[in-house]
Amino acid sequence: MGFYPVFLDLTGRRCVVIGGGPVAEGKVTGLLAAGADVTVISPTVTTGLAEAARTRRISHRQRVYRDGDLAGAGLAFAATGDVAVNAAIAGEGARRGVLVNAADDPAHCDFILPSVLRRGALAIAVSTGGTSPALARVVRDELERHVGEDYATLAGVAGEVRGALRVEHRPASAAAWRAALADRDFRRLIASGRRAAARRRLRSRLVSV
Repeated sequence: MGFYPVFLDLTGRRCVVIGGGPVAEGKVTGLLAAGADVTVISPTVTTGLAEAARTRRISHRQRVYRDGDLAGAGLAFAATGDVAVNAAIAGEGARRGVLVNAADDPAHCDFILPSVLRRGALAIAVSTGGTSPALARVVRDELERHVGEDYATLAGVAGEVRGALRVEHRPASAAAWRAALADRDFRRLIASGRRAAARRRLRSRLVSV
C-alpha cells in the first residue's frame, strides 16, 4: 500500500483525538503545535492533557467514544488500544469523509504519521509506509547528525530572500536557487551565524544588485 506524502495546514481545523493516554498526548502536542482546534474524548486523561483542558488549549469530553463524535472534524486520531473501537471510529470516518489515524492499527488508518526532524521552518519527514516505525525513527536520528541547527538559519534566510524578491517582482529560476543555496561562501556565512551577510550573499547570487 502506497501513501501520498503531504504537509497539512491545520490552523483552526477541528481535530478529534479519542483516548487519553501518553500516545494520545503525543498526538495532541503535535496538533496544537500546528494550530489545530483539538477535542479529546476519553474518560481519563494524562496530567498533561488535563492541564491543557484546564487552560482551555483543548476541549475534553470525559466519556467513551460515541458514534457522531467525528461530526465536523477534519482529522481523527484513535489512541485507545481497542481494535473494536478503532473499527467503529474508522467506519464513522469513512461515512463522514473524515480521515482517521489509529495508533498501531494500520488496518484502520487512512493516513500514517512520519518521524519528523525539524530545523526551524525546515521539516524532514521519514516514513516506511507503516512497516517499521522504529526504522523511520532510526533513519531520522541518523539524519539529525548530518542536518545541524544551522539549517534553521539556512531555511530562515532563504525564506526572507525569497519573500523580498517576490515583493520586488524579481523571480529567480529553480536552477539559480539550487546553485545559490549550494554556494560555499554562502554556507560558510550560515555556519558562522552571520545571518545578515548570508542574506546579502544569497541575494547577490540570485539577482544583479
